Amino acid sequence: MGLADEAEQEQVREMMLSDRSLSAYVSDLESDIKHYFEGGSVAPPEAVREIIQLRTVRGKKQSSDHSQHDTQSGKYLDIEVNDTHIKVHKYWRPAFIVVFILSKIFLIAGLYFYFKSINQEAELEKLKTEYQQRK
Repeated sequence: MGLADEAEQEQVREMMLSDRSLSAYVSDLESDIKHYFEGGSVAPPEAVREIIQLRTVRGKKQSSDHSQHDTQSGKYLDIEVNDTHIKVHKYWRPAFIVVFILSKIFLIAGLYFYFKSINQEAELEKLKTEYQQRK
């Protein structure tokens, strides 16, 4: 599994060569671990899989040129995701601003017409009382 250093790995190899039961146990353990991780694995989305395959093909071509650099820095794949998720969220801000401004306009218009209707009701009551007095 790569958890032991080279000296420990060599000791295990020697012990496996001399003891068949240990060799069988290690192979069973490796197959059990493999089945465990394969059983719980989830396949990546098709777009991500294609990007990874393209990067690995490109990486193999470049690895011959940069083989010494790769061993020193480790092997990492640079993956660009072609996703519209960020673009969608860029449009939320202007949409929210427009909705906010429209809500303020409707609030002001609603308050204006509310107070205007109250004023008209008061004037209507005043005219009714004036009409009643003239009768």
